[in-house]
Amino acid sequence: MKFIYYLIIFSFTWIGVVHAQDAGNNVPASIRGGKITASWNDRARVTGDGVRPKGHTVLWYEKPASVWEEALPLGNGELGAMVFGGVADERIQLNESTLWDGYSLDPNDSSSLTYLPEVRRLLFEGQNNEAVALAEKHMMGHPKGVRPYQSLGEIWFYTPETEVSHYVRSLDLSTAVARTSYSSNGVNYLREAFISPVDKVMVIHFSTEGKGMISFSLTLRRQQDAICAISPNDPHSLVLQGRLPVKDQKGHSRGLRFAAVVKALTKGGIVTISNGIMHVKGAREVTLFVSGATNYPGLQNLAGGVDASVDPALLCGVMIRKAERKNYQELKADHIKEHQRLFNRVDIHLGKVGSEVLSLPTDKRLALARKQGTPDAGLVETYFQYGRYLLISSSRPGTMPANLQGLWAWQMNPPWNADYHTNINVQMNYWPAEITNLAEFHLPLFDLEEALVKPGERTAKVLYGARGWVVHHLTDAWGFTAPADGPQGIWPMGAAWLVRQPWEYYAYTGDKKFLKEKAYPLMKGAALFIMDFLVTAPAGTAFPGKLVTNPSYSPENSFYLPNGKTSVFTYGATMDLEIIHDLLTHCIEASQILNTDAAFRKECQKTLARLAPIRISKKTGRIMEWAEDYRETEPHHRHTSHLFGLYPGNQINTLGTPKLAEAARKTLVARGDDGTGWSLAWKINMWNRLQDGNHAYKLLSVLLSTKTLPNMFDNHPPFQIDGNFGATAAVAEMLLQSQSRNPDGSYQIQLLPSLPDAFPNGSEKGLCARGGFVIDQHWEKGKVVHVHIFSKNGGLLHVSDGIHQFNGQTKPGESINLNSNLNKE
Repeated sequence: MKFIYYLIIFSFTWIGVVHAQDAGNNVPASIRGGKITASWNDRARVTGDGVRPKGHTVLWYEKPASVWEEALPLGNGELGAMVFGGVADERIQLNESTLWDGYSLDPNDSSSLTYLPEVRRLLFEGQNNEAVALAEKHMMGHPKGVRPYQSLGEIWFYTPETEVSHYVRSLDLSTAVARTSYSSNGVNYLREAFISPVDKVMVIHFSTEGKGMISFSLTLRRQQDAICAISPNDPHSLVLQGRLPVKDQKGHSRGLRFAAVVKALTKGGIVTISNGIMHVKGAREVTLFVSGATNYPGLQNLAGGVDASVDPALLCGVMIRKAERKNYQELKADHIKEHQRLFNRVDIHLGKVGSEVLSLPTDKRLALARKQGTPDAGLVETYFQYGRYLLISSSRPGTMPANLQGLWAWQMNPPWNADYHTNINVQMNYWPAEITNLAEFHLPLFDLEEALVKPGERTAKVLYGARGWVVHHLTDAWGFTAPADGPQGIWPMGAAWLVRQPWEYYAYTGDKKFLKEKAYPLMKGAALFIMDFLVTAPAGTAFPGKLVTNPSYSPENSFYLPNGKTSVFTYGATMDLEIIHDLLTHCIEASQILNTDAAFRKECQKTLARLAPIRISKKTGRIMEWAEDYRETEPHHRHTSHLFGLYPGNQINTLGTPKLAEAARKTLVARGDDGTGWSLAWKINMWNRLQDGNHAYKLLSVLLSTKTLPNMFDNHPPFQIDGNFGATAAVAEMLLQSQSRNPDGSYQIQLLPSLPDAFPNGSEKGLCARGGFVIDQHWEKGKVVHVHIFSKNGGLLHVSDGIHQFNGQTKPGESINLNSNLNKE
């Protein structure tokens, strides 16, 4: 009842404030109205003559952000923020990881199974578009898509400082603290902000040096579905709260409730709140506590639906009351300690950078990279560590997994809903997890996979009459597993690809308990679906007598039929076959390791033996993308799906399948050296697997110089975070690879397998290899001069630098030092 009361009272007050004001450039932020956009105006006149902050991995700028893509991200996996660094007018945009529109539903079309045999017949007989039309009519989800992840809201500040000098805003990746500093009228002002994974709140601290006092006003804004008012429980707190208006087919409200709370604690000064605006006047020091919450039930409780008794505003208040028991220095110290426990596991140095370049702000270093066509080594180091920072900030154990924008989205309807795209994007988000020593940050994805099993089993049964579970090309926080968007959504390979991720976690960690309890059940369920979905190709097709997928699709590409028309559906697309080969191979190995499911293992082996093979085009010498050697409509298409077997898989490799590797190289050359941000990241990893470091670096240069936004977010365009994560993994694999297996089953660790000429001297500390090894290495003139290897689990160790080899048996916890000839020191 309190919520309804404040909604009625405040709605009239807020409408009067907002719409009586001009939303233009000269209005203080705390009373601005109008539509929220990516752009932002700070009325202060700023002189950017500040000095580069200390630190090896720091993003810094000489002016406030004028658009969202220039703001700096903070996050603890649950709460996210984009800090603009304004002076007279500051903007901090907020996200809460569970704030998804929509609700759990059954989207499956029960007529699918009736028409599936006809769809398959049409495809085998070359009537591709007739099959597309029939499938679109009877196999799509209802609804045909998912609802979006949404912004929680924004904090808009007004301060009286309008003429400032020595301005600097920065984000120290090693501390996860954002700073805004400047001078005005002889007084130095500093704002620090971080989102604590320890205390579960955002902390914003205002301080001064000199005789100045701190005064400002702020409000909470959201484009829709929310009101802002003083908290009924605390006169020093402002609360923004609302409910998403989505309803089910019966007209029942199903939307989440959400809230954001800001509380001010001051040394000296006065705090008042009126008309939804907080005013702070004459303080010596101010600490703001910000929290956010929803009544999302959690991935493990989707079937139960939303609990209407949960009050997000009360949850926010509880978090803030716990946090305010500490002083600011204690909050900051605890936050940094926890962050550095993770971030400091890996260090990387790729070469010296001149002082004139090192002194440039980040946006100017990116501009220099665009001008020169290549980034400086320090910029690559920062970009690499930024990817690790973003993973730590957006995907912590127990939180939601990182979505298309990680944790950060300012719109009510972000691009592609900021959903979980399973035909490359959400998997790419986690490519750097294990190799860059952040394996536990992979766990939220596995939680999502487990949540998808039950709805995925129903989709498998209703649409395909199959065992196991299936996901198509996208999903959301509510367990959507049916085909979405259009016929391109009828791609039932999502689960089969997703379960490669927990296998990778096991390959790096050797955690048999995890393999038994989490990874293997997920893998087995996905494999059961695949084995039921596969059909025998009839005579007259490209793969007579072989097992193929049907319908089949190579994301998100199309091709020319012999009659000149274009189509998207076929049977036995190469990517499908590679994903299935990868899945069944890992299921067989996992069942052997666990000594279980002999009958299931035999079924996998028999299926694998009959699976259609990867083929090389006789016309082009390239890996064929489809069952037929179709001509593609976009030769430079962003997806290079048919090279899944090269990366992230290992079915194509330079040692075991040299002919396929050469065909893959020709495929990459034909695809070109440009693309969207995430596409470039994928291709960089593929060039690494071909051990062509210079070509990988060429594409990395394109990515950093043309597809990287001022705040170093990846630019699809628009912003997608997968390019950041994919390129971070790519930089790591330039220095270390471990995907190849030895005859004894151990992994072959390759040192500097794809080192570009641009990084002749350098070092890395803390990268991880499969088999449970942590590697430190130092190199000069492109050659390893020293290696330190820590064995977490013990076991066989095989290390090579391409010339020298070390082989040995290790004990758990043992450290080994090798010299330039890979001999023990």
